[in-house]
Amino acid sequence: MKYRFAVLLLLLVSVSFIRYDDRQFLQENFAFAQAQTWNMLSEANKTDTLFPRTTDDKGQLKLSNKYEWTSGFFPGTLWYIYQATGSDSIRRQALAWTAKLESLKTFTQHHDLGFMMYCSYGNAYRLTKDESYKSLLIQSAHSLSTRFSEKTGSIRSWNKFGSWDGKNKYDYPVIIDNMMNLELLFFAANASNDLRLRKIAVTHAENVMKNQLRADGSCYHVVCYDEQTGKVLARETAQGYANNSTWSRGQAWGIYGFTMTYRETRDKKFLNTAIKMADYYVNHPDLPSDKVCYWDFNANQNGYTPGARSKAPMTPANYRDVSAAAITASALLELSTFAGERGKVYKDVAVKILHALGSDVYRASLGGNGGFLLKHSVGSIAHGSEIDVPLVYADYYYVEALNRYKNLLDGKKLN
Repeated sequence: MKYRFAVLLLLLVSVSFIRYDDRQFLQENFAFAQAQTWNMLSEANKTDTLFPRTTDDKGQLKLSNKYEWTSGFFPGTLWYIYQATGSDSIRRQALAWTAKLESLKTFTQHHDLGFMMYCSYGNAYRLTKDESYKSLLIQSAHSLSTRFSEKTGSIRSWNKFGSWDGKNKYDYPVIIDNMMNLELLFFAANASNDLRLRKIAVTHAENVMKNQLRADGSCYHVVCYDEQTGKVLARETAQGYANNSTWSRGQAWGIYGFTMTYRETRDKKFLNTAIKMADYYVNHPDLPSDKVCYWDFNANQNGYTPGARSKAPMTPANYRDVSAAAITASALLELSTFAGERGKVYKDVAVKILHALGSDVYRASLGGNGGFLLKHSVGSIAHGSEIDVPLVYADYYYVEALNRYKNLLDGKKLN
């Protein structure tokens, strides 16, 4: 009896040390995020119209305009740092940077309004409960809904897409990334009791399940539809290695998107899809031991051939993609709360990713890296663009994941 008591006491002490160590890890990373972001703000605040995105060839901060899909991530990162630290100075910066995006509430030129407005104004509303933010998000959702087609049952991602083989062009491409923008629709549907917005989100997710997922739980990046008939014309890639390969960030978008869709609907088919996609990631034989994935799960492998116009063959190095890993970590933490006994596996992988990203291998030194938190992300090797650089959305999902992990430790809701 005494022996069993001693063993139990040892286990409890071990668990408490693990929690204490992880709390120290979180506290240190939040402190670093705040200090590093002030370094970025000293440069970024020199402009009123541009938003942090990556670094240039000299390692200096590179910005882009508000119409780029990445514009909402920096305000969102500020909100997450404020959530973690309670810093009133960071809060003021978050308010100012979010306000710069207000005019996008009527933007309809591409599908990324969810990234642009929900990552910024969505977090602003969540943390301030300012009712003006809610009405702005509802208007943004209606703008996004104009890109939905009853024929295809999908939200059009881009207005055009050309195959990497140079032979085909399509007018109704839908990319796996689009799953992320459904959260804006679900929010607005709940906030305004608009069942049409909810139906659009659910129908889109159902068609991604039907047309974009493979039997092994991986996904195609792009599905091209006939706008008149709704027929699938092609399944291809835009940023992955080959049409039949699994682009890692696309897989991450899918895990996150279907987990979120299950949260909003409680429909088990979405949970099962999220689990299947997550299992593809966590069980993949080529996943490195630190769980930070390569940019494509099939890059440079036999049986996978890039299109003639793709620049992937010019980049034979198998780069890691920290952005895909950060998105996956955040998604797995939420999925762990829905997946029963399987949830422990997802949580353990997510925590391992977070500790890897918080190490010197992937985390920047204070004052370096253009002010970004993380190194070693990949934008699009197929386009020869943003290779092995910091990316603003990697930082966003990293800080989101850190906050989610803190909430898990504290026994609170993740979101």
